[in-house]
Amino acid sequence: MPSHHPRTSPGRRAFLAGAGAALAALALPAAPAVASERPAGPFGRYGSPAARLTEKTLYVHPGGLGDHTSVRAAVDAASGTGWTLVLAPGTYRETVAVSAARSGMTWLGASGDAKDVVVVYDNAAGTPKPDGSGTYGTSGSATVTLQAADFTAHAVTFANDFLRTDLPGNPGTQAVALKAQGDRSAFFHCRFLGHQDTLYADSTSLSAFARQYFAHCYVEGDVDFVFGRATAVFEHCHFRTLVRTDLAGPPYGFVFAPSTARANPYGFLASRCRITSEAPDGHYKLARPWVPSSDVTARPSLVVRESVLGAGIDAVAPYANMRDAHPWQAQRFAEYRNTGRGAAVTVPENRPQLTPAQASSAVRGAYLGDWTPAGAFRL
Repeated sequence: MPSHHPRTSPGRRAFLAGAGAALAALALPAAPAVASERPAGPFGRYGSPAARLTEKTLYVHPGGLGDHTSVRAAVDAASGTGWTLVLAPGTYRETVAVSAARSGMTWLGASGDAKDVVVVYDNAAGTPKPDGSGTYGTSGSATVTLQAADFTAHAVTFANDFLRTDLPGNPGTQAVALKAQGDRSAFFHCRFLGHQDTLYADSTSLSAFARQYFAHCYVEGDVDFVFGRATAVFEHCHFRTLVRTDLAGPPYGFVFAPSTARANPYGFLASRCRITSEAPDGHYKLARPWVPSSDVTARPSLVVRESVLGAGIDAVAPYANMRDAHPWQAQRFAEYRNTGRGAAVTVPENRPQLTPAQASSAVRGAYLGDWTPAGAFRL
């Protein structure tokens, strides 16, 4: 995603150990217990290599107590469909790609707490590739890339800990934690940590309207940190905007940057969520539209409803343009019954609101169609 901001960054990698007071306040519920009498171990109640839940369950442990010591090795071994990966607590510093052929894959954080299982790397768009063939680009910077349909993750952290100071003067500071492209991708009680372009909710092609669901998740970042063309529903999620010591004043960044295809009636929906900030009041915009060069007819869509918008959001002018040729007013941006200081309607023309009749169609079922994600993982 483009950025008009200077490319320096606060020295901040502590978020891998958690997101400080914000995460403590979030208090994500633990994963539901599986009906099992197995004793707890590094894989909790999800069995072990000696007592597998199913024939298609693989166990990952950084110290060698599982089938594999890395998530990538387990994914590579799980050829075909319907595999489950149980991830023991640990920090897995690696990049991982789940190909389209590996549909129906599930990742389970064994402890039920996403803070315990972290998949992280630090590539950025401007990071040179080791083979000298250029830089990674935004998509190539992703720590985890998911192309498979029917992917589910529970209690896992996806992170990119690149800092702007890692590449001083380099404009390629986009650094993706997760790029999700598959249809029917679901994430429960997960964390997505980064700075610019943290969560890339995408699809495999312009004509593919991938549906994605995020429930009780935590997402943090600064510039366009939830972006892409997927149909993505966020329910009961917490978005956290970060401080920017490299900038003299606002705006520090943008929470959402959808790039919805014009033919897609549904883009991003954030329902019963909250947005907090460690930055000063009014230093963040709620959203700006992304109309990429690959789809100049895109008409970005975002609805934020019944959510709490903290004081970090600019209540007077919560939306901005990415390019003047594509003004936000020409896109599909709307709100409904939001509360909090950042939701105050002081300039009505700057805050388009849904009518009750319109809001009745801006719901999970309309966005996800015939797909109903499981509310909690069951085996």
